[in-house]
Amino acid sequence: MNTWVLGGHQTDFARNWARAGLEFSDLVREVVDGTLADAGVEPEDIGVIHVGNAFGQLFTGQGQLGGMPATVEDRLWGVPASRHEAACASGGIAVLSAMADLESGRYDCALVIGVELEKTVPGDEAARHLGAAAWTGHEGQDATFMWPYMFSALADEYAARYGLDDAHLRAIAELNYRNGRANPQAQTRDWKLTEASFTADDHANPVIEGRVRRQECSQMTDGGAGVVLVSDRWLADRAPAGRRARKPARIAGWGHRTAGLPLRQKTDRSAGEPYVLPHVRQTVLDAFGRAGIDGIDQVDGLETHDCFAMSEYMAIDHCGITAPGLSWQAVENGDLEIGGRIPVNPSGGLIGGGHPVGATGVRMLLDASLQVTGRAGGYQVEGARRFATLNIGGSTTTTVGFVVEGEETHGR
Repeated sequence: MNTWVLGGHQTDFARNWARAGLEFSDLVREVVDGTLADAGVEPEDIGVIHVGNAFGQLFTGQGQLGGMPATVEDRLWGVPASRHEAACASGGIAVLSAMADLESGRYDCALVIGVELEKTVPGDEAARHLGAAAWTGHEGQDATFMWPYMFSALADEYAARYGLDDAHLRAIAELNYRNGRANPQAQTRDWKLTEASFTADDHANPVIEGRVRRQECSQMTDGGAGVVLVSDRWLADRAPAGRRARKPARIAGWGHRTAGLPLRQKTDRSAGEPYVLPHVRQTVLDAFGRAGIDGIDQVDGLETHDCFAMSEYMAIDHCGITAPGLSWQAVENGDLEIGGRIPVNPSGGLIGGGHPVGATGVRMLLDASLQVTGRAGGYQVEGARRFATLNIGGSTTTTVGFVVEGEETHGR
C-alpha cells in the first residue's frame, strides 16, 4: 500500500501574524485553503484530518486545534480530526498518523496540517514555553535558554568523543541562511547579515548559551504547512495516471523512534557505541529499509532538522553522509551545497527558512515532495528524484524520517 502526496501549501514564514492582528483561525484557514487548492481536491474529498501543533495553549491559550479546520471551512464539518503533539516532531507524527489511516483502509484521502504561532509573547517567555519539551524540573535547570543550552551540551559530547571545531557549526548556519535567500517563503530571505555574522565575533554573533552562538539558532516563527495524502485506491478511482494534471510524490519509506526525555540519559546509554544517538540512526535505517535503498547515496537530497547548527551536524553522520564523528568532512568538502554530493536543506532548513514548531515536519515533507516533482522553484535540486527528511522533537526524544520519491523513481 502506497501513500502519495497530492499537493500542499506553506505560509510565508516571515509573517508576524499577531502583529497583523491575526490568530490561529486565520492561519488554519490559509493552510487549509492553500493545501486543498494545490492538491486539486474539494473539502468533501477529505476523509480524515490530522493537525500537528506543539504549543498552542502556551503561546495563545488556544487548544483543541483538531476542531479548527471545521471552524474555518464549513464543508469539513463532521470530518474526523485530531491534534498531535511531539514538540518539534509534532508535524511528523501527524503525517505518520494519516499514513496509518490510509494504509489500514479506513480512509483514502487525508488532510495533514502543521501550525504554530510563537510571536505572541516576548522572547524570554517564548523560550520558557519551548522548554516544556525537555524533562521539566529535571534537566537544564541552570539554563537561561533551554534549547541552546541542550544543544550546546550535545556539542560538548561530540567534542569529547570525536573533537569538534565550532567553525564547522558556523559554516552550517551560513549555508542554511544562504539557501534560504532563494526560498520565497523563508523567514530570513531578506535579512542583512555580514561575514562577521558567521564568525566568533562576540558582537556580530554573540554567545547565547555555552558554545552556541546566535546565528546557529533557528528562529521564533509563525506559520503553517499542509499536505493532502491519498492511497493507491484513491488515485486509481479518482485520478487515473493518464488524467492527472501532474504526477504526485510517493512516500516510499518511514522511520519513527522514541527515547526517554533527558539528553544525558541518551548520551549515557550510547557510551562506547559508534553513534551518539543510536535511536536517531535507527530511524534513518528504518526509513531507508522500508524504501528499499541501501543508504544516503541513493537519495538526491535531505531536508533535516537544524533547530541548531549542532542538530544538523549530528544529522550528517547519523544519516550516513559521513562516518560517525566526521561530519566536519562533509562541511569542508562542499557535500551539503546545492550541487554537492548530498544537498542538505536547500530550502534553508529551520535556521534559514524558519521553525514554526508544530509545522516543521509537514513543511519538510512538502519540500521533499516539491523537490522530487520538480516544483521547488529557485531552490530546486536539479534532477532530484528521491529525497529524505529527518524531523526531531526535543533532544531527539521523538524522531521521524521519510523517504519521498517521484513517481518514475518507484522501482529504480
